[in-house]
Amino acid sequence: MSQAIKLNDEQTAMLQGRQGLARQMAMRLVLDLAAAAGAKGLEPIQSAHLSGVSPLTGGLGLRQFLARLTEDASATVAVPTTLNAAGCDAARFEQMHIVAPDFLQHSREIVAYYEQLGVRPTQSCIPYEWDGVVTTGPAAWSESNAICYGNSYCGLLTNRESGLSALASALTGYTPRYGLLEEAARRPNLHVIITATLDDPTDFSILGDWIGTQLHASWSLPFGPIPLFEGLPPKLNHEQKKALAAAAANYGCPLLYLASDERRPEPNFQGRLLFDESALEARYDALRPRSPVALVTIGCPQASIGELRAAANLLKDRRVRSDPAAPGEPPPLWIFTSSANRTIAEKTGLAQIIEQSGALLLENTCPEVVPYDRAWVHHVLTNSMKAEHYIKSGLNGIPTSVMRLEDCVKVAAGEIGDWNLSGHAEPVEASHPLTPSPPQPTSHTPHSTPAHPFKASGRGLPSQNEFAVTGEAFVTARPITLLGFVNRRTGVVEESGHPADGQSMAGKIAIFPKGTGSTVAPYVLLELYYRGVAPIAVVNTDIDQQSAPACSLENIPYAYGFDVDVITSIDNGDTVSLTRRGERVTLEVVRRATGG
Repeated sequence: MSQAIKLNDEQTAMLQGRQGLARQMAMRLVLDLAAAAGAKGLEPIQSAHLSGVSPLTGGLGLRQFLARLTEDASATVAVPTTLNAAGCDAARFEQMHIVAPDFLQHSREIVAYYEQLGVRPTQSCIPYEWDGVVTTGPAAWSESNAICYGNSYCGLLTNRESGLSALASALTGYTPRYGLLEEAARRPNLHVIITATLDDPTDFSILGDWIGTQLHASWSLPFGPIPLFEGLPPKLNHEQKKALAAAAANYGCPLLYLASDERRPEPNFQGRLLFDESALEARYDALRPRSPVALVTIGCPQASIGELRAAANLLKDRRVRSDPAAPGEPPPLWIFTSSANRTIAEKTGLAQIIEQSGALLLENTCPEVVPYDRAWVHHVLTNSMKAEHYIKSGLNGIPTSVMRLEDCVKVAAGEIGDWNLSGHAEPVEASHPLTPSPPQPTSHTPHSTPAHPFKASGRGLPSQNEFAVTGEAFVTARPITLLGFVNRRTGVVEESGHPADGQSMAGKIAIFPKGTGSTVAPYVLLELYYRGVAPIAVVNTDIDQQSAPACSLENIPYAYGFDVDVITSIDNGDTVSLTRRGERVTLEVVRRATGG
């Protein structure tokens, strides 16, 4: 294994397998990611938080990998490590009406594997609300909302880790020293001016998600959008901060700044956006229900005590339900929180108010990772753009609407339900850029001279040896959201509006900028591999915490950082070869699909 970083005795022992197979695999992965990032060394971490708990998100890939890892009896985490939300509340499983085969068994199996590794089974996506969790200093956190919240408000220093890379860091106690662990990468790169009046946490959720829809391909955002917000209220409460960070993370935001934040470094703005009253109103109008709602979910990320108190106040004099409703009846209301917050809610009487209203109060799980029964859950209403983003994705594929908390409760209580079903046209939303916006690629444009030969030189992972693969190219200029938008049984991209929608990566050399979306994405690539429908090689233009970890662990040929733009030089269907000799990886067009 090629190794440029100088290792200390402990790190060397791990790499050589003297601390067990699990830590050896983990150290190889950490060093691969360090090389891909151009890191000069490894940073000891103070904590880790792991995503990849629900069978819905982690799937077969997660279960098989954890089983393999725990075969090493010496495998245990090296730093305090917490666990993300699971796919169900095991104590209330029957009340959730989950029909996915063996789901409870698989969920318990996954949590047990993590516990065997020494992970604290918090089953919570809000580690920053837990007592005893270290939320400052260098860390390796996955779970996108927690990364953004911790970096923005707590003094945490973590890159946007994948579930696999965070687990590798937890096992070794180290993470590559690059990116958001260094001050230069933490500069604001997007100026967002707000003239809309924001108050309810859902207003902030809509703002955070809206940013991701305004990004332009020409903007240099190597670690994701890092917005500086100007025009927000001078002091935000916990729920407002949490909603903003969680929704901004939908499109890769790992850190944000408020105008009042004196600690922010000098900005390097790539663009400016204006979020005005018309933008806010347009989003609410586009997101409102236009058909009967089957289920109302609150608590994504899991509800804080403040959110539980707000829900309890709204439910005091109302009656709702928890079970599926008959046609024409109000939908059930499910509220998701952490076990720690539920305990507090029980001691303060909030839980009793919520449950006496008829609502179902769930712990240890989150709306986006539940496998809903599509026989009755045909339309979800929520107050969270994070929930909306993932529930409507390929994970569940359920149409999802968004309203403020008070309106969500009114829908569940039957006070709102007169939807406009007359085919009302969706409003056209302006992007409100303050600077000219270059056009974004919507598809991959073929070359005017398809017979022209092409060869490029790039880099590979230190843990991988020489390889030579030849196959059909799968090419897209837009990042791929593996979790929820790539079919795990076929390798087909299933994302409406994506240039590669309907195309399969299976058995091809996949060439795309990077993965985006959930930090659990590497387990999707692992599952594709275990099912025999993975790409035979992966080529990224940028460092990718989602593709590289799975490729490293299962030795799928991987390359990145080419000397020329490979995406604009290769077309879908071209026959290409990817060859590694020593440290050099060569990507070459063997035959053009158009006859060259």
